[in-house]
Amino acid sequence: MLTMRSWFRDTTGGLPTTFWYLWTGTLINRLGSFVLIFLAIYLTQERGFSASQAGLVLGLWGVGGAVGTTVGGTLADRWGRRPTLFTAHVGAAAMMIALGLARDLWAVALGALLLGMFAEAARPAFGAMMIDVVPAKDRLRAFSLNYWAINLGFACAAILAGLAAQADYLLLFMVDAATMLITALIIFVRVPETRHAGPTVTTAKAPRGALRTILADRVFLGFVVLNLFAALVFLQHISMLPIAMGDSGLSPATFGSVIALNGVLIVVGQLFVPRLIRGRSRSHVLALSAVVMGVGFGLTAFAGSAWFYGLTVLIWTVGEMLNSPSNATLIAELSPAALRGRYQGVFGLSWQIAGASAPVLGGLVREHAGNSALWLGCAALGVLTAVAHLVSGPARERRADALRRAGAALVPADARPASQPAEATA
Repeated sequence: MLTMRSWFRDTTGGLPTTFWYLWTGTLINRLGSFVLIFLAIYLTQERGFSASQAGLVLGLWGVGGAVGTTVGGTLADRWGRRPTLFTAHVGAAAMMIALGLARDLWAVALGALLLGMFAEAARPAFGAMMIDVVPAKDRLRAFSLNYWAINLGFACAAILAGLAAQADYLLLFMVDAATMLITALIIFVRVPETRHAGPTVTTAKAPRGALRTILADRVFLGFVVLNLFAALVFLQHISMLPIAMGDSGLSPATFGSVIALNGVLIVVGQLFVPRLIRGRSRSHVLALSAVVMGVGFGLTAFAGSAWFYGLTVLIWTVGEMLNSPSNATLIAELSPAALRGRYQGVFGLSWQIAGASAPVLGGLVREHAGNSALWLGCAALGVLTAVAHLVSGPARERRADALRRAGAALVPADARPASQPAEATA
């Protein structure tokens, strides 16, 4: 009992109050994240669209997200984290209701585009705010806790959505919109602006030509590209996996139960991951995660029953658990303090580009080369991504170390606690 209490204190203790409000908003929002889980099934079975049309709609969601994450990153640095978060959640709630009421293909496609734009505009501001308020030494714990909340909500949402979809699909859209509004209320009432209140005291200002600065950062952009490849594999669970399970004669409720295993495993095990990977090479962890995800999705080529699909989900979930905290802490260390929002936005583009292209590419490969080619291709892409992580990892760590030293140089000597060296303060 004492050991468990000590572990719990080490895992959750000492984090800022603002972090816990953000964490609560994340959990509530994800408890209602019904729509994206079941959108492919909703479009093909309820609305009668083809797999290619469903892929197009999901792709437009990604296109809107690419616009949203770019604009959201700029607004987070210029306008502020808090107003960007609040506006994005309110706008996403309105678009969620509009999408649920849309019937024609053009209206559904437009609704998905605008919903993706508003929903993803919140991500850069949220990421920048997390980096602002959480000291560097606690970020691995903080990002792991936040990811745990995401997947606790996801696991519950997947099971509940499978049941609610049998009654009324419109209910999914309404509940999802309600949780977005509750999250917006928490931000409005409890979350302060953090743009100038981070743990690092700095006089740096965002340089002019910030986009040119980011585009010239080849180490960072290489990391973004590798995340794009991993996301192309991972996002097949939203678009092509439900269609493949439907072809195997499995119901939407079965898909909800199977995909919920992803969230359940993360809820059970994610809080132990920081200790597991602490002190290990992030490049090796990211490479291992890419291989495990590739193997998990590759085995889907041989699945035909619910238990086999569930096994593949559990395998690629392990890769996801290793990937998320390593990714989050590395992007935080590769982002200059004055450009955190923009760096978060550009990194988010990798997810949005994947969100736009994964369902389209997955649908095309599946229709023209077959189901097995799609999933075995995911396995091959996972292995290639792992090799690239091993090759590029040392350069990323050198860049992160250089930014830490530069940040330490910007902190006035009288602003540092006497017991902490400059590197720890940065």
